[in-house]
Amino acid sequence: MAPRPELAGTDASKAQENQVMSDRAMNNSKGEAVPVGNQLELLPAYSTIALAAEPEPEFDPWSLPELQNTGVKWSELDAKGKILRVTKGFGKFILLLVLLYFFVCALDVLSSGFQLVGGKAAGDIFKEGSVLSNPLAGVVIGILVTVMVQSSSTSSSIIVSMVSSSILSVRHGIPIMMGANIGTSVTNTVVALMQAGDRNQFRRAFAGAVIHDFFNWLSVAVLLPIEVATHYLYHLTNVIMNSFQLESGEDAPQLLKVITDPLTKLIIQLDKSVISAIATGDEEAKNKSLVLIWCETKTDVDPMNVTIPPWENCTSPDLCWKDGNLTWTIRNISTTEYIKKCNHIFVDSGLSETAIGLILLALSLLCLCVCLILIVKLLNSVLQGQVANIIKKTFNTDFPYPFAWLTGYMAMLVGAFMTFVVQSSSVFTSAITPLVGIGVISIERAYPLTLGSNIGTTTTAILAAMASPGNKLKASLQIALCHFFFNVSGILLWYPIPYTRIPIHLAKVLGNITAKYRWFAIFYLFVAFLVIPVGIFGLSVAGWEYLVGVGVPILLLFFAVIIINVLQKKRPEKLPEKLRNWDYLPLWMRSLDPWDDVVVSTGAACEKYCCKCCKRRGGEQMASVAPGKAMEVHENPVSLADEKNAFSKTPQATEMKQPDLSTTPL
Repeated sequence: MAPRPELAGTDASKAQENQVMSDRAMNNSKGEAVPVGNQLELLPAYSTIALAAEPEPEFDPWSLPELQNTGVKWSELDAKGKILRVTKGFGKFILLLVLLYFFVCALDVLSSGFQLVGGKAAGDIFKEGSVLSNPLAGVVIGILVTVMVQSSSTSSSIIVSMVSSSILSVRHGIPIMMGANIGTSVTNTVVALMQAGDRNQFRRAFAGAVIHDFFNWLSVAVLLPIEVATHYLYHLTNVIMNSFQLESGEDAPQLLKVITDPLTKLIIQLDKSVISAIATGDEEAKNKSLVLIWCETKTDVDPMNVTIPPWENCTSPDLCWKDGNLTWTIRNISTTEYIKKCNHIFVDSGLSETAIGLILLALSLLCLCVCLILIVKLLNSVLQGQVANIIKKTFNTDFPYPFAWLTGYMAMLVGAFMTFVVQSSSVFTSAITPLVGIGVISIERAYPLTLGSNIGTTTTAILAAMASPGNKLKASLQIALCHFFFNVSGILLWYPIPYTRIPIHLAKVLGNITAKYRWFAIFYLFVAFLVIPVGIFGLSVAGWEYLVGVGVPILLLFFAVIIINVLQKKRPEKLPEKLRNWDYLPLWMRSLDPWDDVVVSTGAACEKYCCKCCKRRGGEQMASVAPGKAMEVHENPVSLADEKNAFSKTPQATEMKQPDLSTTPL
């Protein structure tokens, strides 16, 4: 069969090309014939492995670690092994519940310790009415008082008492409530410091803790000026209060307190009404003790005859009479009968409130550290293999499309419900902080859980306000609703649109910094919750002129640095050549490395000094002990002979064992 024309032409052209190439190969550059053996020239070899191999992905410090199960598989266990594994798992679960119980009790005792140390000072701070009229000073006071008493519920109750007593208006109480929202986030930040041993765990734990701080700070920075300009929170809650006929109800439910009170009341009991009384201007409350001594008292009111000044002070002529030069009347006199003392360890200690507070602070912090370390280790041993995968999928998996956007809001509901159960946002956020650290919960999932916790703690305050008497109900409930709508407004600002979830990015930046420079975590706590609030409070007391004159230039410089940093990364061509980087600044102004060297060298010097002291003490102890031991040994003649023989043999042995330095790496 004849070939197709196009194929025939192709074969002919290929044959012609091959002939030309062979002719060229047979001749060298000079046209001379080349032997056949020299015609086979090997071309350089190129490996295709580099082309086929994929580049290794960069390590992401924020990715959740894989918790591998190194034990025997369930299918490979016999009946005895399965029973033993189930028993161990149940025992670990019970131990975890016990540790969580002591963890929550330690947080409660920590709050009591802070109230004993700074509770009366917090009440005195709230008395400064002229300062409270300044909204910025009100925010700072809310921060400082909540940090001092370690309880936003306590500071909220003080605000409610002052509002209901007409010492503080609702409008002036709103900024203080905002500050209390910031101050309550310091507890879980302190808890995150306990995981500083592992850099990656500390990175995630600290970021999961400060995400609460950044949300509160950013919400106050945006909503406080809006509230000062429009009073939208006040008007919104006022409309709600006027729309409903409210009656005072029963006490707020005590869910977690029922479990923790039996232990914490054996340690300490406080009379929290003293702080509120000091804040409302009761001078006699300063002489009262915060430590509750008598738990059961009885007050009787009896009419008694008493003398009064002249007759004009008598309220009714029927109740007054004269006896010589004295004017008598009948008045109701209350007498208190002390029936039963409280049953806690400090009831008859005789120590001052500050001393008791410091003791409780030290013990509660120690208990927190021990419980947190044990909880983390226990979770690391439990959350392995299939259990870890199930929990990770439960917490971190989104709903299927198109309902994936609902996952975060469901997490908010979970956070609000759990906070309502434990009745403390500090307890809930402090409990999830170690879970974020070991990698069970991601930062992205911890964010909506924390926002839900903010909502949950306001619902507890609303229920507590509903239990107020009729004359205090409106003011207390309005303040609680202001707290609720403030957190809702913050969520609307920083969550629905993914691009606006700035607290997540800021928390990751700070987490990276603290993972590299661990001392920066303590520096952050010191500056964010003490230096800045105290500085703003001092300038507010000095006057608006000082606050504006110092604060405005600092804020302008801060925002200018942020804008320049963003432009350096996104649009460097828009900046002058000198501002495209910070190399023209000294190293200590643009890097933490010099400060890290100072901290490390200071720590090394302190450690060296402590070691010298320990060695000096150890040498003194050895010097005091060695002569006695030598006298005891030398009293034995056999030991003396053995010692002489040993001394006579020692030089020879050392000569035999002396290495040849010429053959060593040295």
